[in-house]
Amino acid sequence: MDKLTKAKIGGRNPEDLTIVVGMSGGVDSSVTAALLKEWGFNVIGLFMKNWEEEDENGVCQASLEYEDVISVCEKLDIPYYSVEFIKEYRDNVFSHFVEEYKAGHTPNPDILCNREIKFKVFFDKAMELGADFMATGHYCQSAFVQGENRLIKGLDTNKDQSYFLYTNKDKILEKVLFPIGGMEKSEVRDVATKYDLSTAAKKDSTGICFIGERNFKNFLSNYIDFEEGDFVTLDGEVVGSHSGLSFYTLGQRKGLGLGGPGEPWYVVQKDNKQNRVIVERGEFHPAMYCDDLTATEPSWVSGSFPYELPLKCSAKVRYRQKDQECTIESINDGELKVSFKNPQRAVTPRQSIVFYIEMEGHHVCLGGALIKDPGPSYFERNLELPKGRIV
Repeated sequence: MDKLTKAKIGGRNPEDLTIVVGMSGGVDSSVTAALLKEWGFNVIGLFMKNWEEEDENGVCQASLEYEDVISVCEKLDIPYYSVEFIKEYRDNVFSHFVEEYKAGHTPNPDILCNREIKFKVFFDKAMELGADFMATGHYCQSAFVQGENRLIKGLDTNKDQSYFLYTNKDKILEKVLFPIGGMEKSEVRDVATKYDLSTAAKKDSTGICFIGERNFKNFLSNYIDFEEGDFVTLDGEVVGSHSGLSFYTLGQRKGLGLGGPGEPWYVVQKDNKQNRVIVERGEFHPAMYCDDLTATEPSWVSGSFPYELPLKCSAKVRYRQKDQECTIESINDGELKVSFKNPQRAVTPRQSIVFYIEMEGHHVCLGGALIKDPGPSYFERNLELPKGRIV
């Protein structure tokens, strides 16, 4: 048993504890169940169905995933059940996703799904089933550090998922285990092979769960009426036409359909009022970079912000970004002012900024907020980019 799980159960006998595992049909949750069974816990597999539509090939992906859950649970000789949260998902995740796209934003539904579904209604269902703890296959960790339950980065830096879990509160974390958080992905697959699980070589899922393999534009067009508009440069030159403002995000290069001699085109701004996408050439165009931002709707793992300001820490403004040195300068009426040591590329409104700090050798996630506005760009300030500080 890993040391964080051992610490979480507090010396109790694993045989006396029931763990409900959120089973997705993937290798990560499969290995989570296998490890907990190996460690002596009473394990129950619980699959949740959040979406009921078939894809473009007439296949219901949820049904296929549940078949893999059944295969794994029977191999491990653990009981399994399926629950449906279709209405909750549509009301609390999907409807929000659609409204954000209608407003011209590019939301991240994974964060909302974790907050509203996995660690809320699913968590409640696990407790109803008599669970002492819920467990998931997320690549993150939870430990008692400096008097509080903390959300900690996963050991595998390429797979760490703490960014998506920043809205979880310490009271929830008390009852959640992340058995694979201290493992590399390769180790996880080795364990799946050891137990001869059907998911051992299964490809990791990517993209948005309710879209699956479907064409994104075609799917979204079923819910939103899009209006074509112009691609224009910062000085107002029309250089092409776009198929709908919502299909584009700041910093985007691929899929614009713009060519011609010179460096590739990038989205540098979006003009929602006039239905225009502002583009310029070059990955390092100064219109894409800023030093600061404001953010709103903060969510702190501890439930509040217990630190003195200004606070030096690190942050991500997108999932795959490396941690960036920053300072939380102020928090007034739920609005944060954040400055960065290095220029930040394509800071996008309504995406999340997530904060981290070092504590007792752990990379602790403090929480995060929704980006409201990027600060003035280097172009707006008529400044050259400090090239040596672009990371």
